[in-house]
Amino acid sequence: MKPAIYLRQLAVGPMQNYSYLVGPARGRHCAVVDPGWDAAAIRAAAAADGRSILALALTHGHFDHAGAVKDLLAAEEVPVFVHEADAPMLAKVARAVRPMPDGGSLDAGGLELRGLHTPGHTPGSQCLLGQGQLFTGDTLFMDCCGRTDLPGSDPAAMHRSLRRLAALPPETVVWPGHDYGPLPSGPLSAVLGINPYLAAADLREFLRLGA
Repeated sequence: MKPAIYLRQLAVGPMQNYSYLVGPARGRHCAVVDPGWDAAAIRAAAAADGRSILALALTHGHFDHAGAVKDLLAAEEVPVFVHEADAPMLAKVARAVRPMPDGGSLDAGGLELRGLHTPGHTPGSQCLLGQGQLFTGDTLFMDCCGRTDLPGSDPAAMHRSLRRLAALPPETVVWPGHDYGPLPSGPLSAVLGINPYLAAADLREFLRLGA
């Protein structure tokens, strides 16, 4: 039987971002996924749940997913995990950065989070998977996907990344990086039913959608 998970979704900042506190159900530690805004609110939420922050984990290096990193590190020095291709975006906190390869993992206080490299929005975008919970950042939202018209974006890579996610077990729960959809989270099976970008079978169909 898989151990239960501690998971708290936090709405933060002016861009409808989500940050997440993640750890084992029984424990006193957690990791923060995508601390983009409001370090004080993130610390307060962890403290209210009796948790101390053990690590920071980023789905990618954009400021709205990493903007609170510096302030969180000022309170306590912890490692910052990010895919190796986006690690240069974290130059200001380079000493704390732990670059992750595809398939690399981090310890969220006794719960393993594994990185799935999902480039497209940025070269180093990754999703983090632990105990059937998938933190997708700006790769996958509930009914759309992240932009692919930004510097470093790649529509073809995004399509390949979404096909990789679509092949995960249907009961996998999707936790997006923004509150852009009809639901704050849901099983992959439901996302496949409402998200044409995830369901696009080939690149031509994906490009027609205009990500």
